Amino acid sequence: MGFIAFSINLLEAPNFQNPEKTQFSQLNSNVSSSLNLRAIVMDASISGDSSPTRYKWRKVAYGGMQPGFDDNHTDDTFLEDMVMNANVVKRNMLKVMQDSVSISQYLCVVALVVLVWTYTLRSTLNENSLLLLDVSLLGSGFLILLLTEEMLSLNLLLHYVLNVSFFTTGLYVLAPIYQTLTRSISSDSIWAVTVSLLLLHLFLHDYSGSTIRAPGALKNPNLTSCISLNASIVASVFIASRLPSRLHVFAIMLFSLQVFLFAPLVTYCIRKYSSRLHLLFSFALMAVTLTFVYSLHRLLFVLLVGMLVFVNVVCPYWLIRIQEYKFEINGPWDEAKLCFDITD
Repeated sequence: MGFIAFSINLLEAPNFQNPEKTQFSQLNSNVSSSLNLRAIVMDASISGDSSPTRYKWRKVAYGGMQPGFDDNHTDDTFLEDMVMNANVVKRNMLKVMQDSVSISQYLCVVALVVLVWTYTLRSTLNENSLLLLDVSLLGSGFLILLLTEEMLSLNLLLHYVLNVSFFTTGLYVLAPIYQTLTRSISSDSIWAVTVSLLLLHLFLHDYSGSTIRAPGALKNPNLTSCISLNASIVASVFIASRLPSRLHVFAIMLFSLQVFLFAPLVTYCIRKYSSRLHLLFSFALMAVTLTFVYSLHRLLFVLLVGMLVFVNVVCPYWLIRIQEYKFEINGPWDEAKLCFDITD
């Protein structure tokens, strides 16, 4: 009995189990554990427990779309470079009024031209008076150029004189054509078109310079100033076509073209030479113009005075006041600007 009990105990002890069966059981348990771990990882990835890698947004101009961000995405640093009212110029009332004198000056020049046209159409000025006026204006213009222009040489002066002689000869030859150019058009249509062309001339005129550039000028006249000059010339042709004689037509055309072509050049040279002389000349011109307009018609005098006050006082004050409401923002969204001039 004792031997049988000892044998049973040996069989039940773990040290006496089959080795192959034991290794197979351990391998089976390891595989099961590995499969269970992989399943847990897959479930976690499916359920979204693991967070993906986040890319940092960079501000680039032409980098294309960045992964994880929209094409128009901006972060909190986008408005750090914003600048408000960087280009707003603080203006002085007196300085703006001085700059507006040039506009009033040219308004008076055009008013004087209209006065000469009116007196010529009324036969108050004959052809001899007009020719004397033309010679006086031409001589005074050349004298001002000689006194104010530093780069004017003798050769350039002779060049100007030669061009003026050719110009005058061409006008005298074309005077009969101008006289009969608008014979089939009614006078009312001529007056209406002339007024419209003068308004267009004033609206498009280059008040900062001259269509005929001074010697040494770098910039060429722009398109609007050329249109303005052409409008004034056509208006002069319409007025000249209503005059009775060929000499009248030649004299009035020469006067008009001298004023519209060379008066801006002369006033530009005066302003560049001395600002005080420019102001003195402008106020004297305004006084002369107002005197002649007052003698012609009281209502026109009131209109001209109101226009001068509006240009010299109201508009500068208006410009200063509206500067308070100007709001300009600049930042990285602005277009690139060239820091140099492109010349042909």
